[in-house]
Amino acid sequence: MKKVLILGAGLVVKPMVEYLLRNNFELMIASPMKERADEMINGNPHGSSLDWSMDDPAMLEKIVTDYDITVSFLPYKFHSDVAKVCLRHRKSLVTASYIQPGMMDLDESAKEAGLLFLNEIGLDPGIDHMTAMKVIDHIHNKKGKVEEFYSICGALPAPESADNPFKYKFTWSPKGVILASRNSALYLKKGKKIHIAPVDLFKDTFTYNFPGIGDLDVYPNRDSISYSDIYGIQEAKTIYRGTFRYKGWCEALDAMKSIGMLDDSLNDYQNMSCAEFLAERCGSGVKDLKKNLAFKLSVPVQSVAIQALDFLGFFSDEKLQYNKTTPFEITSDRMINKMMLHDNERDAVILQHIFLAVYPDGKREVIKSSMLDFGTPATNTSIARTVALPAAIAVKMILEKKIEVTGVHRPVIPQIYDPVLNELKTLGIEMKEEYGLPKSEMIQ
Repeated sequence: MKKVLILGAGLVVKPMVEYLLRNNFELMIASPMKERADEMINGNPHGSSLDWSMDDPAMLEKIVTDYDITVSFLPYKFHSDVAKVCLRHRKSLVTASYIQPGMMDLDESAKEAGLLFLNEIGLDPGIDHMTAMKVIDHIHNKKGKVEEFYSICGALPAPESADNPFKYKFTWSPKGVILASRNSALYLKKGKKIHIAPVDLFKDTFTYNFPGIGDLDVYPNRDSISYSDIYGIQEAKTIYRGTFRYKGWCEALDAMKSIGMLDDSLNDYQNMSCAEFLAERCGSGVKDLKKNLAFKLSVPVQSVAIQALDFLGFFSDEKLQYNKTTPFEITSDRMINKMMLHDNERDAVILQHIFLAVYPDGKREVIKSSMLDFGTPATNTSIARTVALPAAIAVKMILEKKIEVTGVHRPVIPQIYDPVLNELKTLGIEMKEEYGLPKSEMIQ
């Protein structure tokens, strides 16, 4: 029986555990959250857990040796360190995180050792890569070119659960979601490079109507232009990767960023109330705070931004339980406390690719590839399924030698994406592809 080591027991790990145990693999979850790991294993005799963290590198060396493959769901900063341990003990590695420079440095060594270090095999990145490349390879195999490419993804509460002013609830790494709101962005539009500074991220939005959901806001996601090389679409004049949100999130986050509520500056907030903290951030007194803040933001007092801050309790006299900390920690902690998806609520994953393809005979077509997936309350969230299952399938197929490439990879080649997408389809996770659409279907 093949043995799988899983590092981490976070919010998205459970579907992998269930899948691997169902497919008769032995596994161990090594995590400081041992109790959560045991809940995932649910008494299965082929599963075990270990109370472990990266503070114990000697134990990592031992357990990597004892297992056939390692999966890292640790924070991304640890993946390169884990990969070096895997390299020493000649074990392949799977992660759902973006490839870090330190990981890429191990490419030749992994090839020489006959190992696969497969990264970005989750949802975004992951399913987005695989389903985009499936269509891109189809276009290229017909001697066509990709003139425009959009890829937009969102992990959201289901519409009936989007019941706060942000219209958002956390279903994975809450701090990570909020940290991502501080990113800059870079994309290509009609041949022009467009750079968006972090402070303007939520000002650069457009509306997209997704069938079955309705109008959503879209804002840019990090560096889209790098995908010219990653996807082999150097011919494209538009390359845009974005994030879906219900209307409310962008307006609220833009306001919070504009008054420095997500800043990393260290200050002493001892004995300060929520309202005093907000007043300090916006340079106002506590008296008439709502009115003064609305004026500063140039929004009505009843705007989404003011409602969102009220929902978080920032106009209240409640005392902050901090001494020295940062505005980011105060703000993100209150968001997490108020905005986690409840066990009886559904989440949704929305993924949309849109391509404008041009062929040698002059024919042009728009191709859409779309997915709407809902989670099941008290079982698995959609975000957990769509992150964990691609990685779980990859683990299975590496161990069964159905994926035999070596080196550091993301799933953008058919040797990886074909078998993984075929297996995902059997689990009810697939994209609906529409070909031959008119140019009017393209985002303008």
